[in-house]
Amino acid sequence: MSDIPATASAPRRREPLLRPLLELLASMRFAIALLTVICIASVIGTVMKQHEPVNNYVNQFGPFWADLFLALKLNAVYSAWWFLLILAFLVVSTSLCIARHAPKYLVDMRNYKENIREKSLHAFGHKAGAELATEAPGAAAERIGHQLVARGWKVRVQQRETAAGQGFMVAAKAGTAHKLGYIAAHSAIVLICLGGLLDGDLIVRAQMWLGGKTPYTGGGLISEVAPEHWLSPRNPTFRGNLLVSEGTQSSTAILNQSDGLLLQELPFSVELKKFIVEHYSTGMPKLFASEIVIHDRATGESVAKRIEVNHPANYKGVEIYQSSFDDGGSQVRLRARPLVPGIAPFEVEGVIGNSAALTQPGLPGPLTLEFTGLRVLNVENFGDAEGAGASGSATDVRRVDLRSSIESRLGAGNKTVSRRELRNVGPSVTYKLRDAAGQAREYHNYMLPVDMRDGQLPVYLLGVRDTPAEQFRYLRVPTDAEGGMDDFLRLRRALASPQMREEAVRRYATAAVDGARPELAEQLALSAGRALALFAGEHEPRAGRPQGGLIAISDFMEANVPEAERERAGEVLMRILNGALFELAQLSRSQAGLAPLAPDERTRAFMTQAVLSLSDSQAYPAPLALELADFKQVQASVFQVARAPGKNVVYLGCALLILGVFAMLYVRDRRLWVWLAPEGAGARATMALSMNRKTLDGEREFHQLKTQLLGLPAEGGTSP
Repeated sequence: MSDIPATASAPRRREPLLRPLLELLASMRFAIALLTVICIASVIGTVMKQHEPVNNYVNQFGPFWADLFLALKLNAVYSAWWFLLILAFLVVSTSLCIARHAPKYLVDMRNYKENIREKSLHAFGHKAGAELATEAPGAAAERIGHQLVARGWKVRVQQRETAAGQGFMVAAKAGTAHKLGYIAAHSAIVLICLGGLLDGDLIVRAQMWLGGKTPYTGGGLISEVAPEHWLSPRNPTFRGNLLVSEGTQSSTAILNQSDGLLLQELPFSVELKKFIVEHYSTGMPKLFASEIVIHDRATGESVAKRIEVNHPANYKGVEIYQSSFDDGGSQVRLRARPLVPGIAPFEVEGVIGNSAALTQPGLPGPLTLEFTGLRVLNVENFGDAEGAGASGSATDVRRVDLRSSIESRLGAGNKTVSRRELRNVGPSVTYKLRDAAGQAREYHNYMLPVDMRDGQLPVYLLGVRDTPAEQFRYLRVPTDAEGGMDDFLRLRRALASPQMREEAVRRYATAAVDGARPELAEQLALSAGRALALFAGEHEPRAGRPQGGLIAISDFMEANVPEAERERAGEVLMRILNGALFELAQLSRSQAGLAPLAPDERTRAFMTQAVLSLSDSQAYPAPLALELADFKQVQASVFQVARAPGKNVVYLGCALLILGVFAMLYVRDRRLWVWLAPEGAGARATMALSMNRKTLDGEREFHQLKTQLLGLPAEGGTSP
């Protein structure tokens, strides 16, 4: 029975999907695209602060962009799922590229390509021919082979039968390590990415995805944290922070995550015996060091170590770095200095990191005092003025840049002179006052008066800011004759008292008129009373304007005095205000049982600065300032503890990358063929040279080989 031929054509085989997918993954364009994305992400991770509180991003970028950045995990780029995925794809892509090309390169490195045809030699750019009348092909091949070996070439000679007799093909190669450079460079990328994945958050993320671990977002004692927030001491890779106060020990590292933190239990505990800070003569620190004792929790062994910056300690595969330092629970005593009447002075003691309730009479509701920081040394630069005004703005608490003194009165030529004047301005304390609604402002006060060296009296600096994203704004309180701030505080409280203002106005008007014209004294008292009331903030301010101070007087003049008369009237009103404030200061000292202020230059300087500070104090948000009276410092070291198994892998990758790049750039892959065919009693030689790239060294070498091997004159080259 015969077969019936098929009438329909057979369907074409569809190309498997896996093949084009592998081609894409192994392509250079795909790898370059991944590298580009990684570079862009790294730039973002460098420019944008990582693992900051959410409020910091909202304050800096606004709610919309902050939500977008958080959704894209740009606040934790290097641990974001998409960044780790790109790294994994880059590893796969580069590995496939190596697997596809490395075998061919290795075969090519071993191959001398001695089977090349004679006609093919004429197609090379570097070729030469010569008649060797006195040498047989075999003898010439042996001579040329020995000469090439002496020059560092690897040589193979092939004997061929030709119509004229036996011919010889001398094939030589040099610089084959160039191809090893390609393999080494690509392998380095794989190793570096693998090391990054091992030492990054991939293992920790895997435990969160697969092991049920979740970030901790609450507060309280470490011992009360649930097990799902803890990582095992056998965790193969981690990097966290460990804070240890002097005289204490800790065995729990904190791993910051974008949505909380994880607790890493260490196989040992670190005890801080002493934290050491050494300073230069300028007060700048030159050395941070910690003397620690490592207690092994399994064996009970204790090992003493000293850790410095860039000199970490290693214990059982865990590196301990000196990261920074912090307060370890210093004890402070603060003295309350009321700014308004009705609050009695008091003292409060606490520990940095703790809080205390303030329920004294006269306070605007219950307040919580949070002790947030103590700095014993504050080294600031008082050189290079940037043109800060001496009087500042009356619309807000005065800003003070402690890094430069105020030299606005100097000419423009002074701004080109670069000077550094570093001075230690003494201890400072930072605290927060939180109201019953949970709203808080942060304050930063210096313990000692600061000499700004701008021709004015030393001042106490009382700083305040509404959010951590802002810089501190400072109220400058001039010192009195005793070096304190008592005169200013008495004057500030007297300004807030209507009775004392009224008495000061009466004294001022009486002294100014000296009983000559009673009707003039009454008008002067009316003007002085109105000026003091405006200055004290007794009148409703204009919309968007601060209450009281010099701005209130300026607004009053603008609203009630014609522009043509405003300058002259303003000078008169300021003289009246200054006179009334001087009488108010004298009255406040009299009620305190103190002698009057002497009418000298120091008193005039004090009153000039006091007027400006009183104006700014209207915007100071607290009814009292807390002065650092005493402290007992307890220091703490912040260590970075890391178990990094990928570190050595990255080091190996970096070494391979350096070797690979140098091999690809500086090793020239060359191939040389010399065909020796019999011709009469001698031989006819045809030589060709192949190079991976054309260079001047290659041209010179070709001419040298042509001269040495074939006896031809060098053309543009150097004779051997």
